[in-house]
Amino acid sequence: MRKLLAYPLTVLFAVCFLLTLCIFHIIQWFCHKVFGYIGLKKAVDTLQFFIMRCLNVLGTRISFYNPYNISTDRPLIIVSNHQSMYDISPIMWYMRKHHVKFVSKKELGKGIPSVSYNLRHGGSVLIDRKNPRQSLSAMMKFGEYIENTKRAAVIFPEGTRSKNGCPKPFKTKGLEMLLKKVPSALVVPITVNNSWKMLRYGKFPMGIGNHMTFTVHKPLEIINFTNKTELIQQIEQTIVEGIEK
Repeated sequence: MRKLLAYPLTVLFAVCFLLTLCIFHIIQWFCHKVFGYIGLKKAVDTLQFFIMRCLNVLGTRISFYNPYNISTDRPLIIVSNHQSMYDISPIMWYMRKHHVKFVSKKELGKGIPSVSYNLRHGGSVLIDRKNPRQSLSAMMKFGEYIENTKRAAVIFPEGTRSKNGCPKPFKTKGLEMLLKKVPSALVVPITVNNSWKMLRYGKFPMGIGNHMTFTVHKPLEIINFTNKTELIQQIEQTIVEGIEK
Protein backbone atom coordinates (compact mmCIF):
# COMPACT_ATOMS: atom_id res chain seq x y z
CA MET A 1 0.00 0.00 0.00
CA ARG A 2 2.82 2.41 0.87
CA LYS A 3 4.54 1.83 -2.47
CA LEU A 4 1.21 2.13 -4.29
CA LEU A 5 0.61 5.55 -2.73
CA ALA A 6 4.13 6.55 -3.68
CA TYR A 7 3.30 6.56 -7.41
CA PRO A 8 0.81 9.48 -7.52
CA LEU A 9 2.76 11.40 -4.87
CA THR A 10 5.94 11.02 -6.91
CA VAL A 11 4.20 12.43 -9.99
CA LEU A 12 2.93 15.39 -7.96
CA PHE A 13 6.39 15.92 -6.47
CA ALA A 14 8.03 15.77 -9.91
CA VAL A 15 5.68 18.46 -11.26
CA CYS A 16 6.28 20.73 -8.24
CA PHE A 17 10.03 20.11 -8.29
CA LEU A 18 10.47 20.77 -12.01
CA LEU A 19 8.32 23.92 -11.89
CA THR A 20 10.34 25.18 -8.92
CA LEU A 21 13.65 24.63 -10.72
CA CYS A 22 12.43 26.30 -13.93
CA ILE A 23 10.89 29.30 -12.18
CA PHE A 24 13.94 29.87 -10.01
CA HIS A 25 16.27 29.50 -12.97
CA ILE A 26 14.74 32.69 -14.34
CA ILE A 27 14.76 34.35 -10.91
CA GLN A 28 18.43 33.44 -10.39
CA TRP A 29 19.44 34.79 -13.79
CA PHE A 30 17.58 38.06 -13.18
CA CYS A 31 18.89 38.54 -9.64
CA HIS A 32 22.43 37.73 -10.72
CA LYS A 33 22.39 40.13 -13.65
CA VAL A 34 20.75 42.98 -11.72
CA PHE A 35 22.01 42.57 -8.15
CA GLY A 36 25.19 40.52 -8.60
CA TYR A 37 26.35 37.84 -6.19
CA ILE A 38 24.14 38.91 -3.28
CA GLY A 39 21.05 38.78 -5.47
CA LEU A 40 22.00 35.36 -6.76
CA LYS A 41 22.61 34.06 -3.25
CA LYS A 42 19.24 35.23 -1.96
CA ALA A 43 17.53 33.58 -4.92
CA VAL A 44 19.44 30.33 -4.38
CA ASP A 45 18.69 30.32 -0.64
CA THR A 46 14.98 30.77 -1.34
CA LEU A 47 15.14 27.99 -3.92
CA GLN A 48 16.40 25.57 -1.25
CA PHE A 49 13.46 26.45 1.00
CA PHE A 50 10.98 25.66 -1.77
CA ILE A 51 12.75 22.43 -2.73
CA MET A 52 12.30 21.26 0.86
CA ARG A 53 8.62 22.18 0.64
CA CYS A 54 8.40 20.05 -2.51
CA LEU A 55 9.80 17.14 -0.48
CA ASN A 56 6.96 17.64 2.00
CA VAL A 57 4.61 16.50 -0.79
CA LEU A 58 6.14 13.05 -0.32
CA GLY A 59 5.51 13.17 3.42
CA THR A 60 9.18 13.88 4.02
CA ARG A 61 10.19 15.51 7.30
CA ILE A 62 13.56 17.21 7.71
CA SER A 63 15.31 17.82 11.03
CA PHE A 64 18.58 19.73 11.23
CA TYR A 65 20.39 19.55 14.56
CA ASN A 66 23.07 22.18 15.10
CA PRO A 67 23.82 23.02 18.76
CA TYR A 68 26.90 25.07 17.87
CA ASN A 69 27.15 28.81 17.33
CA ILE A 70 29.58 28.73 14.43
CA SER A 71 31.23 32.02 13.52
CA THR A 72 30.60 33.56 10.10
CA ASP A 73 33.92 35.42 10.32
CA ARG A 74 36.04 32.50 9.21
CA PRO A 75 35.91 29.89 6.45
CA LEU A 76 34.38 26.45 6.97
CA ILE A 77 35.07 23.06 5.49
CA ILE A 78 31.84 21.10 5.85
CA VAL A 79 32.40 17.36 5.51
CA SER A 80 29.42 15.03 5.19
CA ASN A 81 28.39 11.54 4.21
CA HIS A 82 26.31 11.44 1.02
CA GLN A 83 23.10 9.45 0.62
CA SER A 84 21.16 11.24 -2.13
CA MET A 85 20.82 14.51 -4.01
CA TYR A 86 18.31 15.53 -1.35
CA ASP A 87 21.17 15.97 1.14
CA ILE A 88 22.04 19.24 -0.53
CA SER A 89 19.10 21.61 -0.01
CA PRO A 90 18.86 21.22 3.79
CA ILE A 91 22.61 21.84 4.17
CA MET A 92 22.40 24.92 1.94
CA TRP A 93 19.32 26.28 3.71
CA TYR A 94 20.26 25.68 7.34
CA MET A 95 23.90 26.72 6.83
CA ARG A 96 23.02 29.60 4.47
CA LYS A 97 24.61 32.33 6.60
CA HIS A 98 27.97 30.73 5.81
CA HIS A 99 27.58 31.03 2.02
CA VAL A 100 27.74 27.33 1.23
CA LYS A 101 29.62 26.18 -1.90
CA PHE A 102 29.99 22.64 -3.21
CA VAL A 103 32.60 20.42 -4.75
CA SER A 104 30.63 18.91 -7.66
CA LYS A 105 31.31 16.81 -10.72
CA LYS A 106 31.47 18.79 -13.97
CA GLU A 107 28.47 16.95 -15.45
CA LEU A 108 26.19 18.89 -13.10
CA GLY A 109 27.39 22.19 -14.56
CA LYS A 110 24.99 22.09 -17.48
CA GLY A 111 21.53 20.88 -18.37
CA ILE A 112 19.81 21.19 -14.97
CA PRO A 113 17.63 24.28 -14.48
CA SER A 114 18.68 26.40 -11.48
CA VAL A 115 21.23 23.86 -10.24
CA SER A 116 23.70 24.18 -13.12
CA TYR A 117 23.44 27.97 -13.18
CA ASN A 118 24.26 28.26 -9.49
CA LEU A 119 27.15 25.79 -9.72
CA ARG A 120 28.68 27.81 -12.57
CA HIS A 121 28.13 31.28 -11.15
CA GLY A 122 27.68 30.93 -7.38
CA GLY A 123 31.23 30.05 -6.35
CA SER A 124 31.14 26.23 -6.31
CA VAL A 125 33.76 24.15 -8.11
CA LEU A 126 33.19 21.67 -10.93
CA ILE A 127 35.76 18.91 -11.24
CA ASP A 128 36.42 16.34 -13.93
CA ARG A 129 36.90 13.02 -12.17
CA LYS A 130 38.58 11.61 -15.26
CA ASN A 131 41.14 14.41 -15.37
CA PRO A 132 43.26 14.49 -12.18
CA ARG A 133 45.24 17.52 -13.35
CA GLN A 134 42.09 19.60 -13.89
CA SER A 135 40.63 18.41 -10.60
CA LEU A 136 43.78 19.32 -8.67
CA SER A 137 44.02 22.78 -10.22
CA ALA A 138 40.32 23.48 -9.68
CA MET A 139 40.46 22.36 -6.05
CA MET A 140 43.48 24.58 -5.38
CA LYS A 141 41.69 27.64 -6.77
CA PHE A 142 38.51 26.71 -4.90
CA GLY A 143 40.41 26.39 -1.62
CA GLU A 144 42.00 29.81 -2.11
CA TYR A 145 38.56 31.28 -2.88
CA ILE A 146 37.09 29.82 0.34
CA GLU A 147 40.06 31.05 2.39
CA ASN A 148 39.89 34.58 0.98
CA THR A 149 36.10 35.01 1.13
CA LYS A 150 35.56 33.20 4.46
CA ARG A 151 32.80 31.10 2.96
CA ALA A 152 31.96 27.42 3.41
CA ALA A 153 33.07 24.54 1.23
CA VAL A 154 31.01 21.35 1.32
CA ILE A 155 32.68 18.11 0.31
CA PHE A 156 31.33 14.55 0.25
CA PRO A 157 34.52 12.47 0.53
CA GLU A 158 32.74 9.19 -0.24
CA GLY A 159 32.73 10.39 -3.84
CA THR A 160 29.41 8.73 -4.72
CA ARG A 161 26.10 8.38 -2.94
CA SER A 162 25.43 5.49 -0.60
CA LYS A 163 22.35 3.66 -1.90
CA ASN A 164 21.58 1.86 1.36
CA GLY A 165 22.85 4.26 4.00
CA CYS A 166 26.05 2.27 4.65
CA PRO A 167 29.00 4.67 4.40
CA LYS A 168 31.68 4.19 1.78
CA PRO A 169 35.36 4.71 2.66
CA PHE A 170 36.51 8.31 2.33
CA LYS A 171 38.52 9.32 -0.72
CA THR A 172 40.80 11.83 0.93
CA LYS A 173 42.67 13.71 -1.82
CA GLY A 174 40.09 16.48 -2.28
CA LEU A 175 39.70 16.95 1.47
CA GLU A 176 43.48 17.00 1.93
CA MET A 177 43.72 19.78 -0.65
CA LEU A 178 41.06 21.86 1.11
CA LEU A 179 42.76 21.41 4.48
CA LYS A 180 46.00 22.64 2.91
CA LYS A 181 44.51 25.59 1.04
CA VAL A 182 42.10 26.75 3.76
CA PRO A 183 44.33 26.62 6.85
CA SER A 184 42.22 29.06 8.89
CA ALA A 185 39.03 27.03 8.43
CA LEU A 186 36.90 25.28 11.00
CA VAL A 187 36.08 21.72 9.92
CA VAL A 188 32.40 20.94 10.47
CA PRO A 189 31.42 17.25 10.26
CA ILE A 190 27.77 16.53 9.41
CA THR A 191 26.02 13.16 9.52
CA VAL A 192 23.07 12.61 7.17
CA ASN A 193 20.52 9.90 7.95
CA ASN A 194 17.61 8.44 5.95
CA SER A 195 18.16 10.51 2.82
CA TRP A 196 18.86 7.26 0.93
CA LYS A 197 15.30 6.14 1.64
CA MET A 198 14.07 8.77 -0.82
CA LEU A 199 15.34 6.41 -3.53
CA ARG A 200 14.62 3.08 -1.83
CA TYR A 201 12.51 1.96 -4.83
CA GLY A 202 14.81 3.53 -7.40
CA LYS A 203 14.03 6.80 -9.17
CA PHE A 204 10.34 5.95 -9.57
CA PRO A 205 8.41 5.85 -7.39
CA MET A 206 10.23 7.75 -4.69
CA GLY A 207 10.19 6.78 -1.04
CA ILE A 208 7.51 8.48 1.02
CA GLY A 209 7.04 9.32 4.68
CA ASN A 210 10.75 9.54 5.47
CA HIS A 211 12.36 11.52 8.27
CA MET A 212 15.68 12.89 7.04
CA THR A 213 18.01 14.07 9.79
CA PHE A 214 21.17 16.15 9.69
CA THR A 215 23.44 16.28 12.74
CA VAL A 216 26.18 18.88 13.01
CA HIS A 217 29.07 17.61 15.12
CA LYS A 218 31.55 19.65 17.13
CA PRO A 219 33.71 21.77 14.79
CA LEU A 220 37.40 20.91 14.65
CA GLU A 221 40.33 23.32 14.47
CA ILE A 222 42.80 22.39 11.72
CA ILE A 223 45.67 23.96 13.65
CA ASN A 224 45.12 21.53 16.51
CA PHE A 225 46.23 18.66 14.28
CA THR A 226 49.84 18.48 13.12
CA ASN A 227 49.01 15.23 11.32
CA LYS A 228 46.25 15.82 8.76
CA THR A 229 45.75 12.06 8.37
CA GLU A 230 44.68 11.90 12.02
CA LEU A 231 42.31 14.81 11.47
CA ILE A 232 40.69 13.11 8.48
CA GLN A 233 40.38 9.84 10.39
CA GLN A 234 38.66 11.66 13.26
CA ILE A 235 36.28 13.43 10.85
CA GLU A 236 35.36 10.13 9.19
CA GLN A 237 34.92 8.34 12.52
CA THR A 238 32.70 11.12 13.88
CA ILE A 239 30.45 11.10 10.81
CA VAL A 240 30.22 7.30 10.55
CA GLU A 241 29.41 6.87 14.25
CA GLY A 242 26.39 9.12 13.76
CA ILE A 243 24.90 7.02 10.95
CA GLU A 244 21.89 4.97 11.99
CA LYS A 245 22.45 1.24 11.63
